Amino acid sequence: MARPETPRSIAAKRGVFAHLFSSPKTLSLSSSFSTPSTPSSSTHSMFSESEMEETIKNVESIITKWDPNSSSITRIASLFHGNREEAEDFLKSVKDLRRAMHALVSENSTSDKLSLAQNLMQIAMERLEKEFHRILSATRDQIDPESVSARSSDGSSNLEDENELGSEEEFKTPGESSNDVERITALAMSSDLKSIADCMIRSGYSSECIKIYKNIRKSIVDEGLYLLGIEELRPSQILKMNWEALEHLIKNWLSAVKIAAKRLFSGEKALCDHVFSASQTIRESCFSEITKGGLYLFRFPELVAKCKKLPERIFPLLELYEALSDIQPDVELIFDSELIFDSESTSEIKLQVVSSLNGLSESIRAILSEFESTIQKDSSKTLIVGGGIHPLTRKVTSYISSLADYSRILSDIVADSSPTRNIAYPGAYLESPTSVAGSTQAVSAHLDWLILVLLCKLDRKAEGYKDMSLSYLFLANNLQFILEKVCTTRLYVLLGEDWVFNHAKKVIQYASTYETMAWGNVFSSLPEKNSPQLSPEAAKECFQRFDAAFEEACKKQASWVVPDRKLRDELKVSIAKELIPAYREFCDTHKVMLKDYEVFARFGPDDLRNYLSDLFHGTAISGSASPPTPR
Repeated sequence: MARPETPRSIAAKRGVFAHLFSSPKTLSLSSSFSTPSTPSSSTHSMFSESEMEETIKNVESIITKWDPNSSSITRIASLFHGNREEAEDFLKSVKDLRRAMHALVSENSTSDKLSLAQNLMQIAMERLEKEFHRILSATRDQIDPESVSARSSDGSSNLEDENELGSEEEFKTPGESSNDVERITALAMSSDLKSIADCMIRSGYSSECIKIYKNIRKSIVDEGLYLLGIEELRPSQILKMNWEALEHLIKNWLSAVKIAAKRLFSGEKALCDHVFSASQTIRESCFSEITKGGLYLFRFPELVAKCKKLPERIFPLLELYEALSDIQPDVELIFDSELIFDSESTSEIKLQVVSSLNGLSESIRAILSEFESTIQKDSSKTLIVGGGIHPLTRKVTSYISSLADYSRILSDIVADSSPTRNIAYPGAYLESPTSVAGSTQAVSAHLDWLILVLLCKLDRKAEGYKDMSLSYLFLANNLQFILEKVCTTRLYVLLGEDWVFNHAKKVIQYASTYETMAWGNVFSSLPEKNSPQLSPEAAKECFQRFDAAFEEACKKQASWVVPDRKLRDELKVSIAKELIPAYREFCDTHKVMLKDYEVFARFGPDDLRNYLSDLFHGTAISGSASPPTPR
């Protein structure tokens, strides 16, 4: 049965089809979505009028059987879910009908058969629309876009074979698993979608096909982003958000972005390219519309970068930068357009990635600059009891060593920038790492500079100690702490052996200066080596000077600390080597002439070693320590 006429007049329909089939080349690019292809004139001449009528008569029964508005069971049945041969026959009938319509328009545009043919085409397209919608809707959780990527890798389509469906047998292999079966099903479904899309595009109904595809697939992509934890927020919401909540969003984003780019968008592009391989313009238009949600995904890092810049926030920003830069080549590939001009959406997404990377870079550089300024402006006047490790040293060294773990990322960010050297520093410190080359050289120089800023700040803090020997012990302790941190982290790789060697020499210099200033009176209280033997009275006075100097040194240093065990032991050994042999020699030389030797020599040589072993643990409070107990 022929389909009842639509409200438009038959004459109007004839006019429209006569125009579409006779002069498609006069249409604009935008109308090409709805313009059926025109067979060559040789195709027209192959059809006689009787053959055209015979073709229309043959396809009528097949097409009307699947009329979606009929009262038969086929109205609710699925053409592509049942007998695949019947689906192939239907697609072939549409192809034959289209060829007959082209011939009719060319040979006899006023034929009554043209009206019937148009009506049949309308029925066929409504059925294919319904099938297209049904497959997309019913399989939204079954079609794996990646499963079609191999089949669509060449991006080609032979529209003359549009009625040939991919059979399930084509994909089957012996011993397939349940996952294999699901994959095969997905391939068959995507093949059906492609066949329908090819047929509708060739028949001039691409706009209807595209609308259905965009609506359903866009909802799937948007839902995928939502399930990945990507919720679009206004810039003002992010700027006002507390840091804990924002950190949670950052963690979500970091775990979502690779999945979104490498699976969701990549897979969607593969499916889109496969289904619409008939038209590059159509597939890029569809993909652009479907993936619009990706714009916010890639804008999020830039919005975070605009938040308040605090030193502790640099690490989440570095992680955002790392993830985004790692994914950028994939984004460039996925959203690459083969057209002369990128579509607005895909081009905007690629530009957004670049903009976000630039925003993160700028924010990270600003935080590094602020961090340097924070060190310089530290105004704490509190002296560390015993010359131990200053909290600023711990904080800054820990921060810099953490930055070293991001050296690969920082190398991109600080490559074209240098720290602001706006204050003068002692020439002895101005030694940049020289053994490090390559892409991390800029990072090495930057971190070296931050350590330099810290060392110079420690120099000024050391000036607060009234006892000069304690100020040098403070400097030795803090530089040793920095060296230990460098040698046990990635900083060692970045700063190099020469840097470590040069700063280790400075620790030795500080320790040596401390030793001279703290124990100089004790050393000088004894006669010089190879000096003449003293008289008994002079020997007694020498013992008294030594006892007083040694007691004073031990009392003063009772609360002093050297946290680093190696440095502590080296200091004790150095002091003992200088003091004990000289004192032993003095005792051995003069004890014979002094009848009351033990009265004057309150400390035996072995006692000194015991007293020295108790130093640098900070076991007493300065000013309240008890003097060494004589033997």
